[in-house]
Amino acid sequence: MSRKVGGMSQTKVKKLTPEQAAWIPVYREKWRAIALSTGPINRSQAAETIKSAYSAIGKKAPEIIFVDRPYEAADLIVSRFDNPSSELRSQFETKLRSQLEKQLRGYLGSQLETELQSQLQTQRSARLYTQLQTQLWEAHRNYLAGFIASQLPPEEVFNEPSRDFYWQRLGTKLFSNCIQPVLWAAYGSFLDFCISVLNLPHSCGRNWIVFQSIVRDCGLIYPYDKVCIVCEKPIALSADSNYRLHAEGAPAVQFADGVSIYAYHGVILPEWYGRLHPHQWQSKWVLKEQNAEVRRALIQGITYDRICQELAVTELDSWQEYTLLSIEFDDDFDWVGNAKPVYLLKMTCPSTGHLHALRVPPNVRSALEAIRWVNWGIEPEEFSVQT
Repeated sequence: MSRKVGGMSQTKVKKLTPEQAAWIPVYREKWRAIALSTGPINRSQAAETIKSAYSAIGKKAPEIIFVDRPYEAADLIVSRFDNPSSELRSQFETKLRSQLEKQLRGYLGSQLETELQSQLQTQRSARLYTQLQTQLWEAHRNYLAGFIASQLPPEEVFNEPSRDFYWQRLGTKLFSNCIQPVLWAAYGSFLDFCISVLNLPHSCGRNWIVFQSIVRDCGLIYPYDKVCIVCEKPIALSADSNYRLHAEGAPAVQFADGVSIYAYHGVILPEWYGRLHPHQWQSKWVLKEQNAEVRRALIQGITYDRICQELAVTELDSWQEYTLLSIEFDDDFDWVGNAKPVYLLKMTCPSTGHLHALRVPPNVRSALEAIRWVNWGIEPEEFSVQT
């Protein structure tokens, strides 16, 4: 099957050459770096980018308002913009991204398209956007609580359904018209690879340039007919290889106004945990933490090895260098039934003496049974080399 481009036939690409495939990690990392880039932005360059974007959708250049802090943007939006018809995000997405993406996909075989989307980590990048959006909204909540109260009749200030309704409406107002460059970067690696490596034809040359400039030059963008608000980028933005917010002993996201988000492999942490490196976390915190997701992150950072050494554990059974242990604490994030206690199989390396611990199901009651479970049902006596 082929498509005509400028009077010439373009055959669909169904398979990459080895040389083309070798470029995938290069473009994946290129756009990861762009997604995680931090401020301050070049405001004159950003202004030119906004003007070009408005021109692309047939709009006159707006008044451009730059703000240093996310709260400033929120203040302006909730106080000045009430007309949903003036929101332009969907027009920008259609003109600058969706049309280009549709053209390029038309030249790819369906299987190759799926593979490229997966290998270029579009969905993983989108995780970062989702987390940022959610957490920035949470950061706004307390600050905007006074605004919510001021909009409610006195008798409804303490009425939970009324407050929830206003929260929802305000959240829609803040994010329904928000362009997140991090999200656009999630599509950028795919588009860039198709254009630069596969040389696929398209008719969106100018719009592709504007797309790249928005991702590179701007923070959050709130576009309206006559006014466009542009936020500074965070001064710190860090994620792990799976595009989950992550930093150790420092904020994963930090803005110049001091708004900070601490996270460990995608789990949002209270500041008192996040500001410490996982090496400084204490095993006893696991026993007291009530939030299951945070507790999971603590266990991951501390490791079961340390927990076995630092907490009082009960030895239930042993076999050679393997010991079945139990620790008494609530643990409802993994095993069905909110298992208590947690059971661990501790393994001592004969040559180095290093300890390793693996979680095993709560119905395991002997070291041999735990060993079989860890090794997919293989009997310990069948191991040619024990590890």
